[in-house]
Amino acid sequence: MGIFIDNEMKVVVQGITGREGKYHTGLMLQYGTNIVAGCSPGKGGQIINEVPIYDAVEETVRHEGANTSIIFVPPGFAVDALYEAAEAGIRLIICITEGIPALDAMHALRRIDVIYPETRIIGPNSPGIIIPGKSLIGIIPGNIFSPGRVGIISRSGTLTYQIAYDLTNAGIGQSSVIGVGGDPFIGVKFIDLLELFNEDPETEAVCIIGEIGGSDEEEAADYIKNKFSKPVVAYVAGQTAPAGKKMGHAGAIISATAGTASSKMKALKEAGAVTVSTPYEVADAIKNVLGK
Repeated sequence: MGIFIDNEMKVVVQGITGREGKYHTGLMLQYGTNIVAGCSPGKGGQIINEVPIYDAVEETVRHEGANTSIIFVPPGFAVDALYEAAEAGIRLIICITEGIPALDAMHALRRIDVIYPETRIIGPNSPGIIIPGKSLIGIIPGNIFSPGRVGIISRSGTLTYQIAYDLTNAGIGQSSVIGVGGDPFIGVKFIDLLELFNEDPETEAVCIIGEIGGSDEEEAADYIKNKFSKPVVAYVAGQTAPAGKKMGHAGAIISATAGTASSKMKALKEAGAVTVSTPYEVADAIKNVLGK
């Protein structure tokens, strides 16, 4: 059915009684996402958008069979929400929350990876995941996406929306779209998703949307060069960013020559990916690699 999401998905919304949680729960339900419960301590017994609310994630697993979580909890409590979901047996966690202190996020991600290695975390600071025409878990505007054969992996929500909009207008649909998150420490990374897309029969090509900062794109380039069997088009934002200055996301910061857009683009190009200088060139590049 798509990367991470299948017919067994039963979603619990952590932080459903907050403004953002409530609003996006409504939109996800409209899109067809199977939301079986919400979780908000002290609010158990309430109903929001016909979704039952529980005080603890463990209760949603026990009573509703929840196996996937989306977190809208404020930064000061988001790490606790991650731990609670993992300890309750949730195996896919999408963390929308941004502004989590980097050290807290690093410790939580590493600890969960060690204690619950079967748990996958997308984010923090992720817009979520969408299988166009089937399911949406996140804050992604579903109306600009269309079903198709191109996978998207991105560090930027806004650029994901722009490029998906251009692809849809060009008649190119998407198979699975995942925003990995823009923070310095995240769960699922580019290379993890490339491995899944490589085995996905519904994906013919992949678009990578990178940013300055970190080394995820270079690691992805190494995998593309040695193991990836499908065409890749890549765009890396921040090509004019000065060293030492944060641009947009907390993870989008470069030091000296490390993590620059040019170094990432160079690595991806040398790995065999088609690289473009602006997001508006992606649709044409995808057409070319697909032979359309």
